[in-house]
Amino acid sequence: MLTGSSPSDAQVRALDAYLLTVCDHGLNASTFAARVIIATESDMVSAVTGAIGALKGPLHGGAPGPALDMVFEILDARTEGESVGAAADRVIRAKLEAGERLMGFGHRIYKVRDPRADVLGEAARKLYAVDDTGFYEAATEIEAIALRLLEEYKPGRRLQTNVEFYTALLLHGIGIPSTLFTPIFAMARAAGWTAHCLEQLEANRIYRPQSEYVGAMGRRW
Repeated sequence: MLTGSSPSDAQVRALDAYLLTVCDHGLNASTFAARVIIATESDMVSAVTGAIGALKGPLHGGAPGPALDMVFEILDARTEGESVGAAADRVIRAKLEAGERLMGFGHRIYKVRDPRADVLGEAARKLYAVDDTGFYEAATEIEAIALRLLEEYKPGRRLQTNVEFYTALLLHGIGIPSTLFTPIFAMARAAGWTAHCLEQLEANRIYRPQSEYVGAMGRRW
């Protein structure tokens, strides 16, 4: 539907691998939002809509596009005769020294390499092996340099490759524009959202976290 032609077998396998890998990932922000909504005995459409609202935030669902942008920024920044590695070192150092965050690296939960990155990395390798190994090899070289520089500039933080980096490579290789990366993620995660909602309804209790006031006491007006 996007291209007007049938996808190749390699593209189909790559997209299936992506959809299966990211369909669920515990109580992330969007899944938790869906469970909170369905717990009020609202309807499934409202719960999924609320999850999409949470996924819209760039800290949750918006990272693959910028991760791909960085790869292209480095490739475009090469001067005549400069290698990919040299350009990556120069561009990434400038970003880190300016206090910028490298999209595609680091995770709130994982302090090791995101295991989903290994699955998608292998799927991307197989996809690009069909007709364009050069781009994949350049991206993996950029990844290696980014990891080295993150350890140099942020020692002990253990900022490793996350799922967004290889999501970007995989979806780009399939031919999906970066503006659709987050919607494709939502397509996959809809399976997890609805499964969580059905589980919530099996033994439902409304979510009602407790809060504790820590502000000033004895105020007057």
